[in-house]
Amino acid sequence: MCIVTPTPKMLRTLILRRHSLQSQPHLRRHIPTTTTAAAPFPHSPPPPPNPSFIRAFSSAPQSSSPSSDAELRKYLGYTALLIFCGAATYFSFPFPENAKHKKAHLFRYAPLPEDLHPVSNWSGTHEVLTRHFHQPESLSQLEDLLKSSHQNKAKIRPLGSGLSPNGIGLARAGMVNLGLLDQILAVDKDKKTVTVQAGIRVQQLVDGIKEYGLTLQNFASIREQQIGGIVQVGAHGTGARLPPIDEQVISMKLVTPAKGTIEISKEKDPELFYLARVGLGGLGVVAEVTLQCVERQELVEHTFVSNMKEIKKNHKKLLSENKHVKYLYIPYTETVVVVTCNPVSKWKRNPKFVPKYSADEALQHVRDLYKESLVKYRPTETAAKSVVDNEPDINTLSFTELRDKLLALDPLNKDHVMKVNHAEAEFWKKSEGYRVGWSDEILGFDCGGQQWVSETCFPAGTLSNPSLKDLQYIEELKQLIEREEIPAPAPIEQRWTACSQSSMSPASSSSKDDIFSWVGIIMYLPTMDARQRKDITEEFFHYRRLTQSQLWDKYSAYEHWAKIEVPKDKEELVALQQRLRKRFPVDSYNNARAALDPNKILSNNMLEKLFPLSQTN
Repeated sequence: MCIVTPTPKMLRTLILRRHSLQSQPHLRRHIPTTTTAAAPFPHSPPPPPNPSFIRAFSSAPQSSSPSSDAELRKYLGYTALLIFCGAATYFSFPFPENAKHKKAHLFRYAPLPEDLHPVSNWSGTHEVLTRHFHQPESLSQLEDLLKSSHQNKAKIRPLGSGLSPNGIGLARAGMVNLGLLDQILAVDKDKKTVTVQAGIRVQQLVDGIKEYGLTLQNFASIREQQIGGIVQVGAHGTGARLPPIDEQVISMKLVTPAKGTIEISKEKDPELFYLARVGLGGLGVVAEVTLQCVERQELVEHTFVSNMKEIKKNHKKLLSENKHVKYLYIPYTETVVVVTCNPVSKWKRNPKFVPKYSADEALQHVRDLYKESLVKYRPTETAAKSVVDNEPDINTLSFTELRDKLLALDPLNKDHVMKVNHAEAEFWKKSEGYRVGWSDEILGFDCGGQQWVSETCFPAGTLSNPSLKDLQYIEELKQLIEREEIPAPAPIEQRWTACSQSSMSPASSSSKDDIFSWVGIIMYLPTMDARQRKDITEEFFHYRRLTQSQLWDKYSAYEHWAKIEVPKDKEELVALQQRLRKRFPVDSYNNARAALDPNKILSNNMLEKLFPLSQTN
């Protein structure tokens, strides 16, 4: 087993970055026991002080000349100032999940002990310091790890790719990641099934089964999740006839602390199977998964701009006649971007569409706004040309990169955000059209840079009789944004799925005809400046709290497990616990946890707060 002991350079890297070692197959099998990571994020914090430099001055002889004493005092003063500034910067930075452990994070700006290292989720919104990070190389090593950890009551929280905005897989005491268990084990072309190790990434799996003419039925927005992680948190794609991704799982091999390795399916222990499919990593480590696939197919994607009046007229038709559909709302505008995807027809000629604008023309309005904004927000520059000359070539930046740069200039100024949103609306108007590609290429979505996200799921009637509550929810949300003058960037994303039989899924339902709407709100973190990130975080949680108080109960909306946040306030936490018990079988889940993991080695602060075992009846 490879027990990875990360070095201090591994801050916000390791398996948790989008472009980590695990996404580079030619490097993956050469990870040594002590791993030195790739370079950290662009815009990462400055490197920590050189320990040898500090030691050289702190161990200077006591008998020295006045000049050398002065030099010593000077450098000791610099060192003290550096430590103070690091502490001040840190304590201005928010860590909502683990505020009581803030002191430990001071090591971000000072040399870390060799056995204590930070691990962060992709957005940098949650971070922990851990001494133990396990990466088993075989099923037997994973089983041995679970057995010994159970006996020693040592935490090993299962961690996937670290993409969840709420850091649901993080734990200070120890983590286990299956990044080295990433193989396709079996493919049944006739039954259209594939069995994989749970550490395989979605894109790696899709690429591996292309030759069999197979693919996954649905996809989330990105392809870098590990299969075990994407299933355990109940991720989803879009399509009112298509269920969340956990419904593609037809059997699982679960390595549990107390019961060893068990194989579960709807035929073998259906109650546990439907509970463990969205098990949040609390019932066992998912080691292997068998998935129901579909034939690989090309899709025609159609992107066009509409408005709420037209959407209301055509909503039922759009949901029922398109295999995949999503709406992107632009706050403070009437713009609704509609994206539909359907299989390429063998009998019907696909639409031919000549776009009115080139890609450069679609981006020009955004580029112009960026140039104007640079002059406004950098008053020392007197001309747009002189400002732009000091910037990277903006003609090489994508839309999401330009949006990040624009928002970074003044992310909480409502008027500035409105201008950026209007520029985005203009971009989409000039980007209408069609494209054809394989489903794994077409169904992705560029979500932009680091961000806070809150996504809720709520019932929306049936496909034959939609309730239209999904559109009412959006109308009230937009009114709330404008009334409260929230600097809400775009988009507000709305998708749909069929229901899931997994009892812990937010889209769980016993009625097969039910459909659910998923709505995501967002605030970007386009800067590494600690103070600015803190301010954005506070504004985001204000935004989220308003939607919670005014919309969630009214529409029976519950947050996606990868986005839910644990409240700091005790009364709010108790209210959340009670609310979760109304929707989910918390007692059954806790009973299964107690049976399979009695020492809670797979748990973390989030699970303990959301599902305290003391509440089990």
